[in-house]
Amino acid sequence: MTLADHSAMAAVPPRALTRFLHRHEAWRGYLLLAPALTLMAAAILFPLGMTVVMSTWSLSGYDMVTTPGIGNYTAMVENPMFGVLIGRSLAVATTATLVTVALCYPMAYFVAFHTYRHKALWLIVMTLPFWTSYLLRVFAWKVVLGYEGVLNTALLGLGVVEQPVAALLYSQTAVTIVLAHSWAAFAILPIYVSLEKIDRTYLEAAADLGDSPARRFWRITFPLSLPGVVAACIMMFVPTVGEYITPAMVGGPDGMLIGNLIQAMFGPMNNWPAGAALAVVMILTIGLAGLAFLLLDRLVRR
Repeated sequence: MTLADHSAMAAVPPRALTRFLHRHEAWRGYLLLAPALTLMAAAILFPLGMTVVMSTWSLSGYDMVTTPGIGNYTAMVENPMFGVLIGRSLAVATTATLVTVALCYPMAYFVAFHTYRHKALWLIVMTLPFWTSYLLRVFAWKVVLGYEGVLNTALLGLGVVEQPVAALLYSQTAVTIVLAHSWAAFAILPIYVSLEKIDRTYLEAAADLGDSPARRFWRITFPLSLPGVVAACIMMFVPTVGEYITPAMVGGPDGMLIGNLIQAMFGPMNNWPAGAALAVVMILTIGLAGLAFLLLDRLVRR
């Protein structure tokens, strides 16, 4: 290519799309995100749409009737078992979320404010148990909470109880404990990031004005870390409310949650329309809970 050719190409004006993208940085970002967002939207919306449509179908013997109707939703309203399971799922998820956030906050605070070297190593150590399989962690809790497990053996050895405590395993308490441990990493990291971003000069100014450490924490540190706390609550609550594996392994009959019933509808009971209706109700319930967390986050940020 000669020097004249280069001069001719340089003289050609850029196309309209190129000029538009050159002027708008945000649209360049959207263009980069478009392939992944399109794939994610298709992967979410298509199954969701199929679930909503299937929830309006019904079952006649072993045949599925595709005539739309609200019979599945009416049956859910009339049967109190569904309300009990939904309420139990919300209660267990809320308890596990609050317990986990309360236990993880001091850990994140320690790493953010009292660790000056090797912070990455501390984070790795705290999240090290989560590098193993989820199923292995749940099985490990069965060993700890079992009738002849580690905890009962220790209580017997210390003379705290005379007989092994059978209620430790296969109960709602066991489900709450295992969920709190299994999802703890999702609570530690958002809180740590929120604490790490706090400007230390605020604390220094408060100390210069005579605030005690406790007063500085409640007036500065804790309010500024609340966005991370809200994010941790969302990341804990959303996956735990629909949990299936943990209640199935350590919950027993009294610890069954709504996720187990949905699995039974699509599995042994072979009632896919009712399972789809139950899934739609849970999606709406989780959506409302997520909206409440987002409103709380907006209030916190004001």
